[in-house]
Amino acid sequence: MKTFVLVHGSWHGSWNWHKVVPILESKGHKALAINLPGMGKDKTPIESVRMSTTVESVCSLLDTMDEKVILVGHSKNGIMISQIAEYRPAKIEKLIYLAAYLVPDGKTQREYSVQDTQCCLKPYIDFDPTLNATTLRPEIYREGLYHDCEDYIIDLAKHLLSHEPFESATVPLKLTDEKFGSVPRFYIECTEDRAVTPFIQQMMYQETPCQKVYQMNTSHSPFFSRPDALCDIFLEISLL
Repeated sequence: MKTFVLVHGSWHGSWNWHKVVPILESKGHKALAINLPGMGKDKTPIESVRMSTTVESVCSLLDTMDEKVILVGHSKNGIMISQIAEYRPAKIEKLIYLAAYLVPDGKTQREYSVQDTQCCLKPYIDFDPTLNATTLRPEIYREGLYHDCEDYIIDLAKHLLSHEPFESATVPLKLTDEKFGSVPRFYIECTEDRAVTPFIQQMMYQETPCQKVYQMNTSHSPFFSRPDALCDIFLEISLL
């Protein structure tokens, strides 16, 4: 039995994984989908959220668990699982980056996102300086995030997508080969992704090599469009 801790991406929450969790559990594994501070059902005021406290919150969760976990990060929050691995390498069996930002030591997520010039979300992202947070306009949800998903996912997103803390995009990661580098990492590239495009995904996993790279012919959201195939990859990685 393995334990998967599933970390959502920008503007989302634990509901990302509502199809994935029961599949993993039906195979005899544990799966915990979390809400990062200020996201999903977590009520932390978004203006108070910082990357350091977000990382600390997940580290504290891992400290309550006896077993090592397979830590999965989607999209922007690949940066979170990397930084968590630096602080808790002994608690993590493997890292899985799902169309996620895999950023090296000393670099920021924003330094890579600005290079992704084909990302279709950017004209639809609004910044609130009072909250130091962004929101994504609903008119881009289907094209940018869910073009291969069922209609009800777009309806859910219209009710559930929330603010995204901006500060974490600008914080340089602090990673070492001794700690972060000791945790095996795997990458799942989404080849039809319009939010984190294949161009930038490939750039990142080539600069920071992984033990294995998988490809899925999906949008940015395979946990909605192809959850069984995604779980098959998770389970294969768990055995490596």
